[in-house]
Amino acid sequence: MSDEIVDGLIDAARDAASRAYAPYSGFHVGAALLLKDGSVVTGANVENASYGLTLCAETSAVAKIANEGWIDQLVAVAIVGGRPEGDTLLGSDPVHPCGRCRQILNEAAEQSSTDIAVHCASGDGSAVASYKLSELLPHSFGPKDLGFVRD
Repeated sequence: MSDEIVDGLIDAARDAASRAYAPYSGFHVGAALLLKDGSVVTGANVENASYGLTLCAETSAVAKIANEGWIDQLVAVAIVGGRPEGDTLLGSDPVHPCGRCRQILNEAAEQSSTDIAVHCASGDGSAVASYKLSELLPHSFGPKDLGFVRD
């Protein structure tokens, strides 16, 4: 995947983070999913006063592609997070998906028959760490373990 595509995906995730609803943590996260046709679908974290009901950015974005019938089209994801200050996000360390989101991404990756690329970026843009999903979630459990194979 070209640097230009990765940079565009990270920019889309950063833009999504600007629309996060995070009144409790003040930590905004955006995710951008790249689909096989080149389109990008975004999501942001949505917090809830009952913390357990909070939705992560990755979960919000995967729900969008599932609802559109595109869950089998995922190629890559970019994740950006930090604390907003004006029009920028603060934070110099890349933000990685939580365990729940790794599992959610794995479901879509298996449906796409792709070991998706995961690009984790800092809020301030100073650091990016890139992985294959299998590196972040080794020995995963998913549809293949239940004998489910997508046609």
